[in-house]
Amino acid sequence: MTENPGPPGADPGARLLVVDDDPNTRAGLRDLLSLMGYHVEEAGSGHEALSLLESEPYDLMVLDMRMPGMDGVEAMQRARQIRPDLLIVVLTAHATLESAIAAVKSDAVDYLLKPINIESLSAVISHALRERAEQLRRQHLLDVVGQALDTLRQTDRPVAPASPPPTSPGPPPVSLERFLHAGPLTLDRQKRLAVMKGAPVRTVELTEGEAAILVALIEHPNQVLSCSQLARAAMGYDLDKWTAQSMVRPCIHRLRRKIETTPDEPRLIRTVRGRGYFLSLA
Repeated sequence: MTENPGPPGADPGARLLVVDDDPNTRAGLRDLLSLMGYHVEEAGSGHEALSLLESEPYDLMVLDMRMPGMDGVEAMQRARQIRPDLLIVVLTAHATLESAIAAVKSDAVDYLLKPINIESLSAVISHALRERAEQLRRQHLLDVVGQALDTLRQTDRPVAPASPPPTSPGPPPVSLERFLHAGPLTLDRQKRLAVMKGAPVRTVELTEGEAAILVALIEHPNQVLSCSQLARAAMGYDLDKWTAQSMVRPCIHRLRRKIETTPDEPRLIRTVRGRGYFLSLA
């Protein structure tokens, strides 16, 4: 028997989680998506879904919005805290303004109405997984280029002339450009560490791309920078609008998860819809 190759663009290694309190809907989706080549598991409640997300890596979650106990809105918000990069497709038979706003805030891939058109669902899932794979490829390229540029800067850095020993013991001199300060945030550019004041103090490690974008935001406080401007700051050359957006937006999302106290309601890295991002020091 020949294995079903699935729809064009289907990732046979992708892991999907179907969350619905109706066992018939859940089983039907599981079987259909499995036939398309995905690895599918199911959960009958929001609590069960969160438990699975805490223990297993999933690429995408198909989530029913109306469930007893924990509804889809809360499940989606808490799932995003556990798996920031999780793709979410919302299903609902009772569309409401609250659920639509929650889907937008949680960066849901799509918002589909029941009864489900399986072809539409398949197209949404395969498209979302392709987009994710391309974003990861671009982010990897960005990190590789950033590391290469960092190596070149280290190689080309002129050797400082020897200086006489200090008359009294003390810490070695530190370049003023190594540390950047912005409100409660301090960035160590050399070690790519972001330190956030608070109780307790938080220190997080950044990728080369994340650090480069954060540097651009810190050096232009309260100034809106487009994705193209941020991509140029991170990579050193111009990208078209759509490529820049696909690279910068996931990076901003990860930065918020790392440095914001409440990533879903960011106070430092703010969005100006249709224009870009800025670092708020107000």
